[in-house]
Amino acid sequence: MVLSETSKSNSLVPRKGLSPALHFSSSKQPNSSVSSPSSPVASSPRHPFSELMAVESIENAESIITKWVANSSSLTRVTSLFYQNRKEAREYLKCVRDLRRAMHFLVAQNSASDKLVLAQKLMQMAMKRLEKEFYQILLSNREQLDPESVSSLSSDGSGCFDDDHEIVPEDDQAELKKAGESITEVERVSALAMSDLKAIAESMSSCGYGKECVKIYKLFRKSIVDRGLYLLGIEKLRSSQINKMNQEALEHTIKNWLNAVKIAVEALFTGEKILCDHVFAASETIRDACYAEITMEAAKNLFRFPELIAKNKRVPEMIFRLIELHEAISKLWPDIETIFNVELTSAIKLQALASMHKVGESVRTLLTNFGSSIQKDSSKSLVPGGGIFPLTRSAMNYISSLADYGAMLSDIVADHPLPGNSPLPESYFENPTSIDGPKPAVSVHIAWLILVLLCKLDRKAALYKDVSLSYLFLANNLQFIIDQVHTSNLKYLLGDEWVSRHTKKIKQYALSYESVAWNKVFTSLPETTSSVLSPEVVKDCFRRFNAAFEEAYMKQTLWIVPDGKLRDELKVSIARKLVPAYRQFYETYLVTLSGEKNLEVLVRIAPDDLGNYLSDLFHGISISSSFLLSSSHSRWCLPR
Repeated sequence: MVLSETSKSNSLVPRKGLSPALHFSSSKQPNSSVSSPSSPVASSPRHPFSELMAVESIENAESIITKWVANSSSLTRVTSLFYQNRKEAREYLKCVRDLRRAMHFLVAQNSASDKLVLAQKLMQMAMKRLEKEFYQILLSNREQLDPESVSSLSSDGSGCFDDDHEIVPEDDQAELKKAGESITEVERVSALAMSDLKAIAESMSSCGYGKECVKIYKLFRKSIVDRGLYLLGIEKLRSSQINKMNQEALEHTIKNWLNAVKIAVEALFTGEKILCDHVFAASETIRDACYAEITMEAAKNLFRFPELIAKNKRVPEMIFRLIELHEAISKLWPDIETIFNVELTSAIKLQALASMHKVGESVRTLLTNFGSSIQKDSSKSLVPGGGIFPLTRSAMNYISSLADYGAMLSDIVADHPLPGNSPLPESYFENPTSIDGPKPAVSVHIAWLILVLLCKLDRKAALYKDVSLSYLFLANNLQFIIDQVHTSNLKYLLGDEWVSRHTKKIKQYALSYESVAWNKVFTSLPETTSSVLSPEVVKDCFRRFNAAFEEAYMKQTLWIVPDGKLRDELKVSIARKLVPAYRQFYETYLVTLSGEKNLEVLVRIAPDDLGNYLSDLFHGISISSSFLLSSSHSRWCLPR
């Protein structure tokens, strides 16, 4: 029998040509591959079984079974035995057991008995009825037996279903009590339905009709699982379809999968396994095979998705979605191992594992490619004024975002060495938090990416013709990198020692800049003011100082230091060296020029105005040379 699903009614019904109820053949023979009526009785009778007792059992069975055959009264044709009269349902299952026992006896003692033929016909009628009841229970309790409800019923401790071969204990209320005192009415109905299905499955299996029962169950429950995933938005996608997706559609599909996979594993597959294990508890082989066939196609399709993404989308921005896909499978892996824990479902686990490994491999490849893209950057354009290089911004934004996935990324790069033959220098990365053990793999990889960026910046700095501007460029960009570390999760991955070491490098760059950029200004002044200088020498010193300062000033007002703190530190450092030296020279030797004409042209800058001029530096603003010549900053006077 083939079942189909109608979208209108959202329930399973037979395909066209079959009656609304299941259409079962009345000529079925027992299937010996599952269990045979000739197999030993489950429990030995307390009293010797006689032919008279066998005949009585057959006659009793006949009265009960014939009442519920399909061509009997209209009431029994449309009514469910298990729904209409649960007490009679118990009697029905008991008479089937007694009938099977009587058949065993007659086969062994009197195989030519006419009663044996009657018993065989009654057994066929009973199995036909139980098939119908089994399907009706599945259909009428479709909502109550959805996997999510079943999984919650089990997880809250209420899934204490009866484990006897009886459908229920003597009193239905006792059955309900066993299902849990605090559960809802829906959960109570679910518990009863599961017990009914189990009782029917065991009855049919013990009578040799297990295959028919399993077939119905698999067809029905597979449709439940397939529809569950469909409602979660899971489709069967091909590589070509993923390749054609734009970024927005792909992001939406991945986000949906991340939400769906958790529900699928924790509710859909888990609930289905609980139900399957309960219904077919009597046979480990049957329940494992049944669960495998119900979930195999859907589960493999679900877990194949990350692998398809990893194979087809390897743009740098995809690394964050790939990390999330890896994390999703990794977190669910204990559950995956638990619910797909037999050989028949090993293909599902292998698919999940293959996807996790493929995604991890793709992430590592993207990290390597990112480092290579930094190294291969061939831009020859220079940032005006030694400001922040665009590659520095983009690379650090990317690396900072990676740090947000530090814990997840750590699992992916663990036990994988740095790419290529470029190990980090031992002195480059020393994290105090890891002195007693190996450095975290994710920290080493992040540090390697920043080192690659710093090496590229060194080569970019060499393109500046002005060496002092090269040092300022390096100081600016390293300061930007450290700021990014301070304001992101990078600070936890790299540690305080890394930040301290690179902060010292900024100071070294700043000193080198200062030494080169202001050396001409410093050397224009005499080394000592203790010696007597002639007016001509003093005039020459002023001229050289004016020219050197003007040149430095004009250039460095065009230069940029975006970080306010670094900018102030540079100005203060220059002022501390320059202002006292110039003031001492100015106050010592200006008096020797007291008789000179046009002294304001020769001595254009007063010591107190140097600070005003220095405040103009590093803003990237062009200032004309007439600004200095006008002496608008200057208010010089002869010392008294």
